[in-house]
Formats: sequence, C-alpha cells, structure tokens
Amino acid sequence: MVKKKNYISQLNLLLEKRRSSARINTNIVTKIVSDIKKHKVKALLKYEKRFSNNRQIKPSKEKIRKAIRSLEPKIKKAIDFAYKRILKFHSKQKTKNIKYIDNLNNKLEYKFVPIESVGIYVPANLPSTLLMNVIPAKIAGVKRIVLVNPKINGKLNPAVLYVAKKLNINEVYSMGGAQAIASLAYIQKVNKIIGPGNNYVARAKREIFGDVGIEGMVAGPSEISIVADKFTNINEVLTSLIGQAEHDPNSQCILITKDQKLIDSIKKLISKKLNRLPRKKIAEKSLKNNGLIIKVYSDQQIVNVINEIAPEHLEANIHNFKKIIKKIYNAGSICIGRYSAMALTDYNVGTNHVLPTFGSARFSSGLNVSEFNKKISYITLSKKGIEVIGKKAITLAEYEGLIGHAQSIKSRIRRE
Repeated sequence: MVKKKNYISQLNLLLEKRRSSARINTNIVTKIVSDIKKHKVKALLKYEKRFSNNRQIKPSKEKIRKAIRSLEPKIKKAIDFAYKRILKFHSKQKTKNIKYIDNLNNKLEYKFVPIESVGIYVPANLPSTLLMNVIPAKIAGVKRIVLVNPKINGKLNPAVLYVAKKLNINEVYSMGGAQAIASLAYIQKVNKIIGPGNNYVARAKREIFGDVGIEGMVAGPSEISIVADKFTNINEVLTSLIGQAEHDPNSQCILITKDQKLIDSIKKLISKKLNRLPRKKIAEKSLKNNGLIIKVYSDQQIVNVINEIAPEHLEANIHNFKKIIKKIYNAGSICIGRYSAMALTDYNVGTNHVLPTFGSARFSSGLNVSEFNKKISYITLSKKGIEVIGKKAITLAEYEGLIGHAQSIKSRIRRE
C-alpha cells in the first residue's frame, strides 16, 4: 500500500470508512436528549425501560452493600493495588498557580480552580475505568462526583460499586447509553461529563456540549496500532491485536511492519487464536470491519502512518524503537518495547486509559488532572500601572474603533 505516492490519502480513505460508520443515526440520540431535557425523570425512565428493561434508576443502599459483599477478595485486592499506582502517578500532575508582579506593581495571577461537579460514565463491568476517571478528579479537588453505570443483565456490578465506595462517591445511578448522558446534564445537572462509551454515548456528549462540558477529546471505541519487525514475537502481536478487538465491534486494530513473513504468519494464525477467545464474535467483527495490516518500507513511512492514524494506543514492539519514538507526536499513549503491553495500561500501570480516539490525538490528550480544573486569571493593577500601560491600550482601542473601551480606561487614569 505505501509503495504508492498517495499512500497517506489511501490510508485516510480506510480510516474515514470506520469513522463514517461510527456516525450513527443521530436522530434517535437527538430525540432522547431533547426529551429528557424537557420531561426529565419521566423521559429517562421511558428510555431505560425500552433499552435496558431497567425500572430502578437509583439503587438502594442495601442493594449496593449486598453487591459489594459478593465481590471476591482477590478482585478487591487487585483494585486496591491499581488504586495506589494510579493515585501515585496522577498525584505528580498537580498544578501550580502562577503569580507575576511587574515593575509597576501590577499583579497578574493564573489560578487553577476545580470544577464543582462532574458526572462520570462507566460502561458495564469496568471498575478500572472508574478508577481512571475519579482519581484525577479527586486530586483536582472536585467536590461532587456523580456515577452512572448501566446494569448487566439486570444486575449491579459489584466491582464498580466497590470502587465507588472506596472513592467516597455517594451519588450512584444505574443507567446507560445516551439517556444516561442526558440525565447527567439535565437531571443531575453536573458541570462536566466524562468517561468512555459506545457511539451512542459519544454522540450524546456532543449533543449536550455547551450546556455542560465534556472531555477535550473523542472518547469512543478503543484503538491500537502496533509497530512490529522481524525480531518481534508473533504471539505478542496476535494477543495485542485480539486483546483490543474484543473491546467492541467498532474497535480498531492496526499492524504496521516492514516484515512480510510476520504479515503472512499473522494472517495464518489469527483465526486459530480467536477460537480460544470467549468474546470471539465481537473480536472477529472488529477485525473484519476495522482491522488493517500496513506494510511499510522505511522508518519515515512508519512515522508518517502513525502520525496520520493518531491512534489511541501505540505499541512500539520493535528492536530499535529509538529511531521513531521522538518523531511520533500523534498518539494517546505509547508503549515502548516488548514488555510494555498495552493491555496492562488498562489496569494498573498508573497512566490513564481514557484516551483520544477517532484521530482526536492530533489535538487532544488523555484524561489527566488538568481536565478537572478551570483556569482563572486575576488582575490587580496599581495606580501607576494603569497610568503607564493604559495610554498604550487607549491608542489600540481608538484604532479598533472601540471608543467605549478607551473611555473606560481613561476614567481610571488621574487627570493632569
């Protein structure tokens, strides 16, 4: 494919095919959001019953306690271990306020202020996602956190609820899909909504944006790109591709390599590997619809392809990764070397697994502490300060034809 001069254009056509298929029937999402905005709980219950057969939005405290008690001790210990590592890494992201005083005694400050309330969407049985979303919010100082988590086969998820208890989340709701996003915006009335989800969830977030905030990225179906060479263990490639494909039928898995033997082996063995997977049907659909193998012929082509894809996750499982790493600037996270399995970062490495998808790594970053802060400028000018800098500002205001601006500045300057 990359032998062609227009290989980037060819690649974009393939990527756009997936992105276009992710553009679901927006009419239904728009209708759901509008209905809940207008009719609140009545509309929410209607959609929960229709899509999930769910009649209880807010589980009782006893049901929550009972679910948590049913969780195996080894799962609790695994969650506790992940919590410590995620907390430790994200604590190093704490922001510092800026203060500057000039020679005229004008004081300029830039302060980080936590968002007051945040709604967190956690799909199904993913306690790791709740850890990834809530820990940076807590570090930032968010006071009110609201959790929404759909039931699985009509049952509460004990692991998600265990994490909620551990992180002192008191507002827990059992709901999912576009209706859950609309509820957070117009019933729970949070200031910002975060958390990954399917195409309906991602679309609902775009619908409510402006009334509330959302992440600065597109947190959609998962993605991985793997760079491999003749030295790469084929089983590591296979398991990484399949591990990501089992997430969602809309997940995207891409292999980038110069080695034709590796490509031939992957094609030969992947079906056999899929047969052993409990989520075989999901993974097969993902690989059939969105899987790609890209043969490249130079390191520069590797870099060009990766930066164009802008993958959520990148595994650089090659012998000499130093040649390309510094040139890659579009990726949500980069796992370097054979031991850095991307799947591990979903749980307890410490970095965040809520990352930009659908190419949004070109302009955004993964979830971090700053996502939960607003930045406010504070300006305190001195008497001498406004007299000196005000004159230049008046000149600019008059040039721009904003006479009211000029008059406002003049009213503060001492008259000679």
